[in-house]
Amino acid sequence: MNITERFLRYVSFHTTSDENTGTTPSTPGQMVLARALRDELAAMGMEDVSLDENGYLMATLPANTTEQKPVIGFIAHMDTSPDASGKDIRPFIVSNYQGGDVMLNAEKNIVLEVEKYPEIKRYIGNDIIFTDGTTLLGADDKAGVAEIITAMEYLLEHPEIKHGKIRIGFTPDEEIGCGADHFDVKKFGADWAYTMDGGTIGELEYENFNAAGCKLIFKGVNVHPGSAYRKMKNAMLMATEFAQTLPLWETPAHTQGYEGFYHLVGMQGTVEEATLSYIIRDHDRTRFESRKREIECLAEKMNREYGEGTVEVQLRDQYYNMLEKIQPVMHVVELAKKAMTEAGVKPKVQPIRGGTDGARLSFEGLPCPNIFAGGENFHSRFEYVPIQSMEAAMNVILKIITLV
Repeated sequence: MNITERFLRYVSFHTTSDENTGTTPSTPGQMVLARALRDELAAMGMEDVSLDENGYLMATLPANTTEQKPVIGFIAHMDTSPDASGKDIRPFIVSNYQGGDVMLNAEKNIVLEVEKYPEIKRYIGNDIIFTDGTTLLGADDKAGVAEIITAMEYLLEHPEIKHGKIRIGFTPDEEIGCGADHFDVKKFGADWAYTMDGGTIGELEYENFNAAGCKLIFKGVNVHPGSAYRKMKNAMLMATEFAQTLPLWETPAHTQGYEGFYHLVGMQGTVEEATLSYIIRDHDRTRFESRKREIECLAEKMNREYGEGTVEVQLRDQYYNMLEKIQPVMHVVELAKKAMTEAGVKPKVQPIRGGTDGARLSFEGLPCPNIFAGGENFHSRFEYVPIQSMEAAMNVILKIITLV
């Protein structure tokens, strides 16, 4: 099975994660995909194939040389983002893309416009997989899954390529910040690893946001509006007031590079109760802690104004900047750079404006930089992935293995 066929098969599985279920994996479709991958890996001839009750899948490609080499790993996640629907994905391929807007869905007049997404001009001449504009595609991170498995299949079919022991792992719930919650680093047993979870071809990342999730619950008082004078407290209006208090210029649409933000990702409510869900991000740990304190201070201010217990704050750290754990072992980054160069890919070293499983795994003793998976417009109905970018990522995996 080639990488395109494999990817198209994987995106047919509905694996959207959900932070509200309290289970691992958070949605049943992730386990359905995990079982399918387990069976595929076993049929290929991978060894030590294991799938635990939480949906963590691991496997081994044994060394085929007596030369002592470090054990390296490759990791990707199976879930897709809840930011857009991941159900009933309908992908299609534009072969030899020649530029211009792309009609994704004629019936609903959904068009990927070059003016809005100019990055696509970089892929003229490529074969590009799109969605029909009603769902995301799932290249984040099923492209990574396909790249890793196809690379393992290639090595199994070419035993003349000598290599050390390779470990691969696939995780659930990365998109809701829980991908490393039950990852057994000791069982994985690698000296270091790479997540295949970046975007544009060439991306190589070992700095990421410090990240927290925040839910604010606003308690109101509901009475008949005809007799509400000095009695009603509208939870939705209080939530709106809170949201407008945070600085507009510190939101994702107004920040770039190392700049952090507050991002409102969900809101719902009635007069009696309303909730706001935020993610809080910053590369700098001091500013990150300051952002969390700012949320708490604003909530305390509203409690003083509207009465104690009006606002409840639920804050949870999700992951931290892996830079401090990668700096002592920079050879793992240099190896990836060399592999990219030899695979004909220009390395683009940059901070992640997001996070990966590798961030938390680095803090648990498994240094884990991030390598491109090749897709664009992740978490969006306008997501796409060039087939040539996936092939390049697979070749980088192979080069890393042969250069160790």
